[in-house]
Amino acid sequence: MNINLTLFAQALAFAGLIWIIATKIWPPLLRAIEERQQKIAEGLAAADNSQKALEQAQASADAVVREARLKANEIIEQAHQRANQIVEQAHSEAVAEANRQKELAQAEIASASNRAREELRAQVATLAVAGAEKVLRREIDPAAHRALLDELATQL
Repeated sequence: MNINLTLFAQALAFAGLIWIIATKIWPPLLRAIEERQQKIAEGLAAADNSQKALEQAQASADAVVREARLKANEIIEQAHQRANQIVEQAHSEAVAEANRQKELAQAEIASASNRAREELRAQVATLAVAGAEKVLRREIDPAAHRALLDELATQL
């Protein structure tokens, strides 16, 4: 065996092996590696997009919560104002009712006072007639002297 021929055959076999690897094995292997790299890059991009979407959703949720809190505080403030209005209105109505009751009581007191004065005048007139009757020892006709008795009653 000739060493040159062996070396040449080995070189030819090695070149054939390189050609087979370069044409048949290496391209699918590179495609698989590139596909895997592309899937990994897409996964990382999707993860970045998801992270950004999560941050945006969190910011949006925070904004909605802030807005809801503001609206809740506004509603509570309106409720407090309405409660104060109701209390103030009830107070005003109570004061008005108390004043009305007071005026009615004062009118009733004035009416009772006038009735008492009239009764007192009538009694005074009767007493005056009885006193005059005793003084004169004769009976005075109240109907005949009504104008005189009325004048006496108004002077008292």
